[in-house]
Amino acid sequence: GDASQNNKSLEHSISELSKITGQKGVVNKAKKAIASFKLRQGMPVGVTITLRGEKMYAFLDRLINLALPRIRDFQGVKSSSFDGNGNYTIGLDEQLMFPEIKYDDVDQVRGMDISIITTAKDDQEALNLLKQLGMPFQ
Repeated sequence: GDASQNNKSLEHSISELSKITGQKGVVNKAKKAIASFKLRQGMPVGVTITLRGEKMYAFLDRLINLALPRIRDFQGVKSSSFDGNGNYTIGLDEQLMFPEIKYDDVDQVRGMDISIITTAKDDQEALNLLKQLGMPFQ
């Protein structure tokens, strides 16, 4: 969103996500121009990071045990956010819940989507897997 207008915002997003995940993100660019959003083709629109192996498990552990419990009025995550193929997506409103991010260093509150892609054949199998990993469902 703001990254297309402000280059510093994009740099802050990349550095904050790098602190959280432990690796640098890839900048996503707009595929086509959208005039109502003041967006031209090739302008940066977001950052993507794919985690695998040990970094993935370390991030998932920090998400479940440190970040999610720090959300105000946290009751658990919805069990209805599966896509039908055993993949789970959770949307976070701010990056401040991660202990790596210092409140004083944040220039703007940014949200993020986290997709957990599993090899489960269906949603029930993925739900059982995430429960075994400690995901706090409602």
